[in-house]
Amino acid sequence: MPRQIDYYFTLYSPWTYLGHELFLDITRRHGCTVRYWPTPLRSVFDETGGLPLPKRHPVRQRYRIMELQRWRQRRDRPLNLFPRHASADIALADRTLIAATLAGSDPGAFMERVLAGVWAQELDLSQRDLVVEMANASGLDGEALVEQAGSDAVAARYARTIEAAVAAGVFGAPSYVLDGEVFWGQDRLELLDEALASGRAAYRADATA
Repeated sequence: MPRQIDYYFTLYSPWTYLGHELFLDITRRHGCTVRYWPTPLRSVFDETGGLPLPKRHPVRQRYRIMELQRWRQRRDRPLNLFPRHASADIALADRTLIAATLAGSDPGAFMERVLAGVWAQELDLSQRDLVVEMANASGLDGEALVEQAGSDAVAARYARTIEAAVAAGVFGAPSYVLDGEVFWGQDRLELLDEALASGRAAYRADATA
């Protein structure tokens, strides 16, 4: 039976972008199923004691920029450190992604296009027509999914993400949850790969030895 990974992320995150391609490769190689959870990260921060980027100490903000440069090189991915539309409202893309999952479609390629649009191509993903175009280019029915994105079912699933994330032990993005074990950050992807390859039991925070 395929193993399942719960994928918590925000499209605002450059770390989600840097790790997404490798994550999909790992899941394909190991035959995993993925549950996609686009997450309103600010609300998760509020629940778990995190701080949004503008409120972090300048020392932490400067270090983040250095890390992005390191991982941009390591992952060999184009990345704008200060993208023009990083603060655009990306909720429509989130909801379209949820609509795709509810329709039984794999949103991985659509998500890759949206992430690259934000972090590498200077695109404004709050624009409806652009979301439709990216969904179509990913082999999905963009118009239908964007229409469905406004439904009560999608709204309920989106709202439930915050509670689901906190219950799973998630406090940042991206987070990959395998058998209840949280792997936080794209820099943990190699550890996730190893856990899948070994088939080991999940580690627990309440372990006694």
